[in-house]
Amino acid sequence: MHAGRNFTLNEFIVWSQRDVLLLFVLSVVPTILYKLAGWHWIALPWAPITIIGTAAAFITGFRNNATYERSWEARKIWGSIVNSSRTWGIMVKDFIRDLPPEELRNVQRIFIYRHIAWLTAMCFQLREKRSWENARVKTRYIRYQKLYPVREWESKLHDELALLLSAEELDFITPKANAATHIIALQSAHLKQLEESGKLHVFTYVELEKVLKDLFDHQGRSERIKNFPYPRQFSSISTIFIHLFIIMLPLGMLNEFRSLDENLVWLNIPFSMIVSWVFTTLEGVGESTESPFEGAANDVPITALSRTIEIDLRQMLDEKEVPPVLTPTNNILT
Repeated sequence: MHAGRNFTLNEFIVWSQRDVLLLFVLSVVPTILYKLAGWHWIALPWAPITIIGTAAAFITGFRNNATYERSWEARKIWGSIVNSSRTWGIMVKDFIRDLPPEELRNVQRIFIYRHIAWLTAMCFQLREKRSWENARVKTRYIRYQKLYPVREWESKLHDELALLLSAEELDFITPKANAATHIIALQSAHLKQLEESGKLHVFTYVELEKVLKDLFDHQGRSERIKNFPYPRQFSSISTIFIHLFIIMLPLGMLNEFRSLDENLVWLNIPFSMIVSWVFTTLEGVGESTESPFEGAANDVPITALSRTIEIDLRQMLDEKEVPPVLTPTNNILT
């Protein structure tokens, strides 16, 4: 997530620098051929280019609206995870009472640490690479690694969970394909054990299970966004329309500037670049918003949100030493 006041022009240029270079070539080559080589036949009429540009604008706007909805839904889901996590912590702290003091503290710690492990597993699973995602394409991955850290790209889930789960639980979780699901299963089994042994009132047991159900719901909604991409047909047609438009645009603007003055043909280069840059940047905004959990610069900061929850839960246990709040690096919060 970009945590600055706004994107600066310099950030936009750095973000789209490869597009700018391509647009420069697409503008310069036809202008030189038209002006110096006398290839006037390469100039195209403006009307069909206008139609293509209008279609590209519509499909790009549709895509950006849809991808924004995906990103905003992802943020709302994690807002719910924050609320449910705090609810879980306070209920574990105040509802589980009929135990000796030392055992009570240990049980509360196990439940809360296990929940932090669930958050950690969720983050790692949501950061896994999918074929349609862009952040971990080699060139972008290298650039992003230089700009900001992503914990889930740089460490291993097993090592993180080893700090939060017992050795037996870690051995149980490690071979599982969906670690987060089975961590909640451990929570439920532990609650059932306490209820059956008479250490947990049946009403308390039911209420705590409801919170686990809510957590499963949040997890499933996150996985739906992660595992079902923005439909490829809409994504592909948007890219095709934009590329077709930026290729044809310099050819269409040649006669427009020539009609003003013979020497104004050279203005085709900067104006074609500016108009094309607007369209490619709009496409880039949609692309960067499409998968809100992969770890790109504009994604939902699930690692930071998890850390916030962890701090709250540890302080509910009256722990004095808690991990620090994550802060943005180069205005990017993960």
